Amino acid sequence: MPDVRSLLGDGRVHLVDGAMGTMLYEQGIFVNVCYDELNATRPELVEEVHRQYLWAGAEILETNTFGANPVKLSAYRLEERTEELNRRAAEIALRAAGGRAAVAGAVGPLGIRVEPLGPTSLREARACFGRQVDGLLEGGVQGFVLETFSDLAELEQALLAVKERSNLPVVAQVTVGEDGSTEFGATVEQAARAIERGGADVAGLNCSVGPAVLLEALERMASATSLPLSAQPNAGLPRTVQERKIYLTRPAYMARYARRFISAGARLVGGCCGTTPEHTRRIGEQVAQLQPRRPIAVVDRPGQAHSGVPPAPLAERSRLGSTLARRLTVVSVRVVPPRGWDTAALVEECRALAEAGATMVCVHEDRGGPRLGGLAAAAAIQRALPELEVLLEYRCRDRKLSAMVSDLFSAAATDLGNVLLVTGDPPGPGPYPDYSSTVEVDPIGLANVVAGLNAGLDPSGNRIGAAAAFVVGVSANQSARDMERELGRYRWKVEAGADFALSRPVFDVGQLERFAEASGTRIPLVAEIALLGSARQAEFLRNEVPTVHLPGWVAERMRRAEAKGARHAAAEGAAIARETAEALRGRVAGIQIAPSPGGAEAAAELLQELGRWLARGSG
Repeated sequence: MPDVRSLLGDGRVHLVDGAMGTMLYEQGIFVNVCYDELNATRPELVEEVHRQYLWAGAEILETNTFGANPVKLSAYRLEERTEELNRRAAEIALRAAGGRAAVAGAVGPLGIRVEPLGPTSLREARACFGRQVDGLLEGGVQGFVLETFSDLAELEQALLAVKERSNLPVVAQVTVGEDGSTEFGATVEQAARAIERGGADVAGLNCSVGPAVLLEALERMASATSLPLSAQPNAGLPRTVQERKIYLTRPAYMARYARRFISAGARLVGGCCGTTPEHTRRIGEQVAQLQPRRPIAVVDRPGQAHSGVPPAPLAERSRLGSTLARRLTVVSVRVVPPRGWDTAALVEECRALAEAGATMVCVHEDRGGPRLGGLAAAAAIQRALPELEVLLEYRCRDRKLSAMVSDLFSAAATDLGNVLLVTGDPPGPGPYPDYSSTVEVDPIGLANVVAGLNAGLDPSGNRIGAAAAFVVGVSANQSARDMERELGRYRWKVEAGADFALSRPVFDVGQLERFAEASGTRIPLVAEIALLGSARQAEFLRNEVPTVHLPGWVAERMRRAEAKGARHAAAEGAAIARETAEALRGRVAGIQIAPSPGGAEAAAELLQELGRWLARGSG
């Protein structure tokens, strides 16, 4: 009876099965179903897929558990069944193997970001993987395949979870893009060294963008480790055919590349997304003919990442940094990009604000309709008004980490040194009710990324050349309903490298002071002041914006003023803002005025009225 350890120890090339999800989908199981739950609800269907791969010649069957961790299962309210579903999957695979193939437990990423790029701690991640490993071990797996990882820190926790519970062999695989690097920027060489340090028995690649890219990456991996290698590519990139995602790479093409993988040093070959038993059979024909070749070279193994340079002192990064370091008062106004590409009116608006006393404008990323991107708008203002500081509000929602890093590179290249990192509000109702908004990396994780850029390193620890010099701002929600959670996240933002914080609109000065005191942090805090324009706006903030605390007395003042006319309401809004600003004098590092739509002129008038104390230090 073969097992994973004996297969790895016999010096031969061995065939791993192909895609489970592709085969289940072909059987009419749609993607909105939890495929891992099928181990309990449709075990005969899962077993049949395993048998088809067995008949095609697969020597290692992977369990149907790629997403069977408590985090991913929680989307289906199945997290309490983590151990059960993994145990059942192992039992099904062993039954299908019937002693003719080895069974390995498949473990994929959690689907969330772990520290320092996300709120999930490494210990929590390891515990989640541990529950899955416990179930697989109970079911009798003979080894593990950790696959499709992009984050080496997360992969390390999965490896630790296995090593803490068993001495079974482990295959650890990462997925790469067209440049041969992971989504986080780690090279295949770095991945190979991390896998070897973590104690895996095999280092490899899977998924990715197809056989050709994976081959080049595998050849590079072979130069960086003496571990046996594995290769399980997708059947190319999927194409949309009659609203279905179809993989069109032919089995014969995959088989030709299998021969090349083996020549490059692969000891385990198989398939990932889009592959079928026919792909497996054709790959197996090549496995039967060839023996492995040892990697031609083993390079030295330096640390996981380069060491960065000390970041520039805050006062030297930008004028905002200098203002914060010298404890002078920040005077900012929020502006919104135009509904079009012409920035002339926006520049003139900012010029008037500067003449009225603003030392900075914050480019607000408004997703209420098509507007010029915040990065382009901020660059246009900075180019036209070099004496005025620009703060770029940058939202994490619905952005991939690689895109975020590219945007930050672009900001640094255009001399935009001040960024305000926020999560961003989810989209409102629209024509696509099934659309799911995502936050891949939140402001805590992105603050860690920016701290790395300021040290000259990308998210995977690779040098980027000259270090960036960003001044990093984060949000502080002093009126959060779950204050304990908000304070915890705020402290993490500070630990990640935030240089200052911007509050939510302040109407209750005491509330902001209590938040600052409870946080236990001492970074500069800038208070946002909403410039109300109408009673309707006040009622909206009071009743429909959960992150804003607008007291009843403010709404009542606006209602009474508006009863006398729109001009009275605008004047009352300005009076409330002025009183709030006066009450904050000496208690915060500055203010940011958030005018109502079209209220730039009112903001300029308020700045002129507040000019006497705005020029003084914040104390």
